[in-house]
Amino acid sequence: MNIHGKDIKIFACNSSKELAKKIADQMGLPLGKCEVGTFSDGEIAVSIKETVRGSDVFIIQSTNAPVNNNLMELLIMIDAMKRASAGRITAVMPYYGYARQDRKSKSRDPITAKLVADLITAAGADRVLTMDLHAAQIQGFFDIPLDHLVGMPILARMFETREIDDLVVVSPDLGSVTRARNFASYLDAPIAIIDKRRPKANVSEIMNIIGDINGKNVVIIDDIIDTAGTLCNAANALKERGAKSVRACATHGVLSGPAIQRIEESALEEIILLDTIQLPEEKQIDKIKVTSVATVFADAIRRIYADQSVSTLFD
Repeated sequence: MNIHGKDIKIFACNSSKELAKKIADQMGLPLGKCEVGTFSDGEIAVSIKETVRGSDVFIIQSTNAPVNNNLMELLIMIDAMKRASAGRITAVMPYYGYARQDRKSKSRDPITAKLVADLITAAGADRVLTMDLHAAQIQGFFDIPLDHLVGMPILARMFETREIDDLVVVSPDLGSVTRARNFASYLDAPIAIIDKRRPKANVSEIMNIIGDINGKNVVIIDDIIDTAGTLCNAANALKERGAKSVRACATHGVLSGPAIQRIEESALEEIILLDTIQLPEEKQIDKIKVTSVATVFADAIRRIYADQSVSTLFD
C-alpha cells in the first residue's frame, strides 16, 4: 500500500456527483475527468479522462439505491485507478450500503457488510472514508484503514441555531440510546427512549415512552431513515402522549418505498437530513430539510492527504 500520493484528485461516480462537486469546491479543486456509463447490455463502463499516475485519488460514491449498480461503479472505478497507477486510492463512501446486514440474526444468514468490505479491498482501495456506519463493528471488517466520520455534530449545530425551548432528545429504540445521549449532551438537553414491543404476531406494536415528553418539543435522532415506518409511528406516539412538537434528524435519508407518503401524513413537523445520499426531486418535500457534509469530508480528505489525525475534527 502506498502511503502518499503526489497530489489530490477527486473523482465522482453517478450517485454522489452533487456532493463530490461541493467537496471539490471546498478544496478549490476541479472534479476529475471521467465517464461512468453502461454498455448496451447494462454492463458498467468506466473511462478515466486524465492521468492519475502517482496521485492521491479520492473516489466519492454512496452505495444507496440502486445499490448494486452504485457498488459496482465504485469497484470498477477503483480497479481502473489501480491499473492507471494511482499512488493511493481512497473510497469515500458517505453512505455505506449493506451496513444493516452486519451479523447473523438467524441461521444461514449472510454477513453482507463484511462481503462488501472484502470486495472494496480486493478491488484495490488503500483506505475507506465513510460516515455513521449502522454498526461500529463494521470498521473491523476491513483489512485496510477506515476513517469513520460522525454526522451528529452537524445535526446538533442545526438545532442549536434554532434555539428551541423545552427540547427533549428521543431515541427511537433501545439500540440508539448512545447516539441520543451524545446528541443530548451536545445540546444540554434531557433524553427519552421509546420502548417498542410486539406482544404477539399480527398485533400492533405497543410503544412505551421512558422519560418526560409531556408539553416538550422533541427531536428524534437516528442514523438511517428508510421506509420511515418506525419513525412515523414514534412521532405519532409522542404527539399522542403530549409532546408539543415532534421533529427528527438523521444522517442518511434512504427514504424508500412509502417513506415520503408516511412522512407527509405523520405528526412530524420537520426532518433534517445530511446529503450523504442525494435526494431526488420527487422526494424533496417541505417537511424535509437537507444540510451538507461537504465541509467535513473536505477537511477529512485534506487531513488524510497530509497524514494528519482525522479524529481531531470532532474534538
